[in-house]
Amino acid sequence: MIYSYDVIVVGGGHAGCEAASAAANLGSSVLLINTDLTSFARMSCNPAVGGIAKGQIVREIDALGGMMGLVTDASTLQFRMLNRSKGPAMWSPRAQCDKQVFSAYWRNILEMNCKLDIYADFVTSFLFESSKICGVKTNTGAIFKSRAVILATGTFLNGRMFIGRTSFEGGRIGELSSHGLTEQLVSLGLRTGRMKTGTPPRIDISSVDTSKLLQQLGDNNPERFSYYDQASAVQWLGNQMPCFILHTNEKVHDILRS
Repeated sequence: MIYSYDVIVVGGGHAGCEAASAAANLGSSVLLINTDLTSFARMSCNPAVGGIAKGQIVREIDALGGMMGLVTDASTLQFRMLNRSKGPAMWSPRAQCDKQVFSAYWRNILEMNCKLDIYADFVTSFLFESSKICGVKTNTGAIFKSRAVILATGTFLNGRMFIGRTSFEGGRIGELSSHGLTEQLVSLGLRTGRMKTGTPPRIDISSVDTSKLLQQLGDNNPERFSYYDQASAVQWLGNQMPCFILHTNEKVHDILRS
């Protein structure tokens, strides 16, 4: 059986979730295909949303009806308005979030949208009719037709991971990379390139002597990213967690170089 949708979104990261949600909220029937039904909008690199320039973008997404601001407010552990020493035009909101809550909240938004279906699989090829895209085929042989396909695959297309001097295939730690789409894009005359992103290690806070670090507290009057749901963040407003600042030195760099 072949299923048909108005829009198919490939990839359930931050961009894919926003795209699927936006299309569904505008009335389109949407299929979101992701490799794992538990890994939506993961905060793989760091648990922060916003920051200088980026905070303004999150609020612009919110103004356009996007979900990131709402999800951030529902999962915030600490809020700070950066660049306060400068004029208001330079102020930039930033939130540190609970990564698990952030992802779970996004999943709930997607599952509650009656115009949106979710399917777990790898997309391996695009389907065309008269030189126009008409759907996708997955790794298990499933075929889905659509009027439009949105690619939001992040680091997964022919992804490769490096840990020290060791490298291996993978889109993210513990997750496989995706093959087939890059080769098809090249065959269609499109150029592809390889980009790099670094992910810091996770450490147990109980193993760190925080008395030797500079503590950074949240703002006394934290703001919300979203202007739509004024009740979503009340649980954290009076219970922010501190951050800690430290700097490397030459000894650390010697260890890295060796």
